[in-house]
Amino acid sequence: MNLRILIYVSTAQDGVLATRVLGAAGIETFVCTGIPQLVTELGRGCGALLVAEEVIQGAALLPLRSFVQEQPGWSDLPVLVLTTRGSDSIDAQRAVETLGNVSLLERPVRTIGLISAVHSALRARERQYQVRLADQRKDEFLATLAHELRNPLAPIRTSMSIISRLQPLPEIARLSAIVDRQVMHLTRLVDDLLDVARITTGKVVLQSQRTTLRSVLTHALEISSSAIQDRRHRLTVIQPDEEHAMDADHARVVQSLANLLGNAAKFTPHGGEIVVTATVDGPLAQFRVRDNGKGLAPKSLETIFELFAQAPTPGEPASGLGIGLNLARQFAQMHGGTIEASSEGLGRGSTFVLSLPVVVVVSEAARSAPAPAPADHTERRRVLVVDDNTDAADTLQAFLDIEGFSTAVAYDGQAAVEAVSADPPDVVLMDIGMPRMDGYEAARRIRAATQGIRLIALTGWGQELDRQKAELAGFDRHFVKPVDLQKLLDCLETP
Repeated sequence: MNLRILIYVSTAQDGVLATRVLGAAGIETFVCTGIPQLVTELGRGCGALLVAEEVIQGAALLPLRSFVQEQPGWSDLPVLVLTTRGSDSIDAQRAVETLGNVSLLERPVRTIGLISAVHSALRARERQYQVRLADQRKDEFLATLAHELRNPLAPIRTSMSIISRLQPLPEIARLSAIVDRQVMHLTRLVDDLLDVARITTGKVVLQSQRTTLRSVLTHALEISSSAIQDRRHRLTVIQPDEEHAMDADHARVVQSLANLLGNAAKFTPHGGEIVVTATVDGPLAQFRVRDNGKGLAPKSLETIFELFAQAPTPGEPASGLGIGLNLARQFAQMHGGTIEASSEGLGRGSTFVLSLPVVVVVSEAARSAPAPAPADHTERRRVLVVDDNTDAADTLQAFLDIEGFSTAVAYDGQAAVEAVSADPPDVVLMDIGMPRMDGYEAARRIRAATQGIRLIALTGWGQELDRQKAELAGFDRHFVKPVDLQKLLDCLETP
């Protein structure tokens, strides 16, 4: 927490005097001799800026304006301006208009007045630092919570897949499907929590690729289908005959549209109607989600996209976390797009429009190109499953056994290294956070001792930095728990 006072005044004597007065009051100071040095020191941090009006005239004010405008959301640097004519000074007025959080100190300034003003500014600055620290701790908590929730979800989802493959009785199959759908719903909630932490800390990195409007729509509908079916809504989908390509992070765009669909399903009474229309208007692809549900009051339209915002209906308690629409808007804006909401009022339904840049029309020949031949699955592979969560390891081993793989299991990194040394498998599926030896170190040792083994990380940590660390340790692939088992099978069966 940097609470020093940066001083930028017209003469060296003024700087010495201010330093002496504030130093006697126990306040740390640093005198800047020019704008370049002032900008450098601002970047290093301070509690407040004490500046004379005559040294921030004209162009000298521009670097300060840039700094103020580029401050992070938690920061609002207090600026104390020494002025001769108070609020009548043109330079002081410009400073107030440009720098925002400005207090004017009219010369001659009494010692007690200067000290009091600086202490007041430092108290305000300290509160800002405390808010930043609280936000950091919240983000760290959300990231840790998401990780801890992923670990128990993995064996639950794997167990459901095992049950579905054992041809259970119809009632058991029905109940298993319910559990599986709810696990998927919980997984998406965990993903949303983690994305909130990533966005607020600036850790979201878009993985842009060529995708299509139809692919985005199809995958978003797949994610939302259970929520729509559970509430027995009538779903109408309208899309163009021609295919349109987009350069975007497919997963994030799908997540944005799925959040809009899930919102429509949730806030439309049972048996309602949801209409999804995909169109292309010039350079923009638009996904319009319209429902005949509870609608939105005018005041709610102003705040509905804010983080943790709720749009309560009279007589009903608020529901949901209030993060899905915020994430959808954040991801849209990161792609250069927008999301807009409209409603004619409570009880009259809502319409959400997601607009994203579109690239080109995909030719019919490209759309009808033959799919690649399926992989030859006749030669199954030997797989070592490594996880200190014994339930997760044992259920994944059982699932792979049912799928015809030859499997073994280890419950920590050291045991994995020893198992690979004794009988090298074709593939190692390994958790990261484990006792005795974590997955990173185990991967490095396996890579150093043996060649040709595919290493696949299965972990609750899914940020881009985690993927990079896994790659540096020697992992070939990185899956986030609870893993999509079909995608895992496809990976295992790919040479």
